[in-house]
Amino acid sequence: MSTDIGTSATAAAIGARRTPAVPKWVMLAVVWVVLIAVPYWLPLLGGYTALAGRVLVFGLAAMGLNLLLGFTGVLSFGHAAYFGLGAYGAGLTLRYLTHSTPLAMLMGTLLGGLAGTLFGLLIVRRRGVYFAMCTIAFGQLWYYLAYSWNDFTGGFDGLRDFHREPIGFGPLTLDITDGGNNFYFFLLGVFGLAVGLLGLLVRSPFGHTLRAIRENERRARFLAIPVERQIWLSFSISCFFTALAGTLYALLNNFADPLALHYSLSGYLVVMCVMGGMRTFWGPLVGATVFVVLQDYISSMTVNWMSFVGAIFVVVVLFFPRGLLGMRRTRKSV
Repeated sequence: MSTDIGTSATAAAIGARRTPAVPKWVMLAVVWVVLIAVPYWLPLLGGYTALAGRVLVFGLAAMGLNLLLGFTGVLSFGHAAYFGLGAYGAGLTLRYLTHSTPLAMLMGTLLGGLAGTLFGLLIVRRRGVYFAMCTIAFGQLWYYLAYSWNDFTGGFDGLRDFHREPIGFGPLTLDITDGGNNFYFFLLGVFGLAVGLLGLLVRSPFGHTLRAIRENERRARFLAIPVERQIWLSFSISCFFTALAGTLYALLNNFADPLALHYSLSGYLVVMCVMGGMRTFWGPLVGATVFVVLQDYISSMTVNWMSFVGAIFVVVVLFFPRGLLGMRRTRKSV
C-alpha cells in the first residue's frame, strides 16, 4: 500500500515537472502578438519601429548562428562574413542588376550561403580553436576585399545609391520604401518564415543528430552518424540563414558597409547567443533584443557603449551561465 502511494506520488511529481504552468502554444501566441503589435506599443515606451526591425534582423542572424553553436556545439567567429556577403549581394543586385527586392534577397542569400557551403568543405575536419581561427581568417578575407575594392563596393565608405523597391503580388503591391509599418511587417513576415523553417529543422531527425554530436562526438560516430557531413550541413544551413539576415540588414539601411563583414560583428552575434541562452531555440532572439536595445540606448549617451554592454554580459555569464532563457529551464529542472 505504502509502495503504491510512493509510486503515485513520484509519478505525480514527474508529471508536474514535465507539464509547464503555461502551455508552450500560449507562450508562443503571446510572443507573436507582442511582435505584431510592436508598431503600436513601442513608441509609447520611447522606442521606434526601425529599432524593432534591427532586433528582428540581428535576432535572425543570431538564431542562424545558434544552429551551429548551440545545437551542434561548434564555435564560429566568422559568421559576419556571410551576414556581410548577404548585405553586399542584395545591395550590388539592386544597384547594378535590377530593381527587384525579392531578387536582391535571393542573390544575397545565395552569395553568402554558397560561400559558407564551399568554405565549410575546407574546414569541416578542424575542431575547437583551429576551426574558429579558420572562420576568422576567411571572414577577414572578405572584409579586406570589400574594403579595398573601392570602385565596386564603395570601399570603407560602404555601398550606397541603392534602395529597397515595392514588392508586387499580382494586382497588389506592398510599398516598403518608406520604412514605416509596412516594412516592419515585411521584416516580421520573413523572420516568421525563416524561424518556422529553423524550428522544423531543429525538431527533425537531422536536428537530433546535431544534438548527439554536440553531447558526445565520439559516441555519435559509434552510432554511425556521419559527423563531418552533419557538421558541414549545419555550417552551410547556418550560413544561409545568416546571409538572409544580411540581406534584410541592407534593405533596412539602404546601405552596406565593410563593418558588416568584420570579425567584431561575429563576436556580437556570439554574445547575443550566449546572453540569451545558446542551448535554447528562442534564446538568441532574447539576447539580440537585450544587446540591440542596450546598444541603442547607451550609445546615445556615450561612445564607450561597449564597455557597459560588456559589463552586463559578464554579469549574465557569472550569474546565468545558461543565458537568460536557460535560467528558466534550469529552474524547471530543479
